Amino acid sequence: MANSALEIAAMCISLLGLIGAAASTGMPMWRVTAFIGENIIVMETRWEGLWMNCYRQANIRMQCKVYDSLLALSPDLQAARGLMCCSLALAGLGVLIAIAGMQCTACIRDNDRAKRAVLVAAGSMILLACFCVVIPVSWTGHVIIRDFYNPLLIDAQRRELGEALYIGWVSAALLFVGGCMFACCNVSSGKDTERSVYSRNPQYLAYPPQVVYTPQGAYTPQGAYTPQTVYTPQRYPSYHSYPSRHPSMRSAMAYL
Repeated sequence: MANSALEIAAMCISLLGLIGAAASTGMPMWRVTAFIGENIIVMETRWEGLWMNCYRQANIRMQCKVYDSLLALSPDLQAARGLMCCSLALAGLGVLIAIAGMQCTACIRDNDRAKRAVLVAAGSMILLACFCVVIPVSWTGHVIIRDFYNPLLIDAQRRELGEALYIGWVSAALLFVGGCMFACCNVSSGKDTERSVYSRNPQYLAYPPQVVYTPQGAYTPQGAYTPQTVYTPQRYPSYHSYPSRHPSMRSAMAYL
């Protein structure tokens, strides 16, 4: 339920960023005439955009004219055209792909891993769209500020930051937040549900536990060894002894 709420919030933020990027691309207010010194009471205002120039004088409606040639634009505006168009294409595709991968839709059923992969891909595309917006907007702003403080230029050649640049920066921030929510939140939730996904897959069977080896009873030695009685030969009396081959003293005396 929490992931569904985050996905809906990310979708709303990404849509706001896409709308803002489209508005910034079509608006002619990228460069606005600077009012410096005595020019504050000037009666003419000039806007320069990606596709047209617009003039407005006092009591006269605003008049716009499309650029006759792409090569007549400055390098920053030429690059801004291509990058802003790429950002709109990436953000639009990312939003459409994210709709297919959200949990509240039934485009991909019974496959949570595919839904997460789709949302991560959509988040990556939205992040790329964010970079495609912030690069031309920041580049144009840098050129405007550099020329504004250039002492070699006259006041009529200096410009100020237009409303389209501020809208572009805010849109890039919204696209960045939406893309991170799509990509990062689903990666973290995928790690939590990975075990349940594997357990539901019938191809993976539980490994049967083996019988644990239990050693038999410890060896208990039998009764302690008691040494037998050592045989000691008895000494018989003299009358049982055999006659000696040497004559005794008594027999010697009798012989004498």
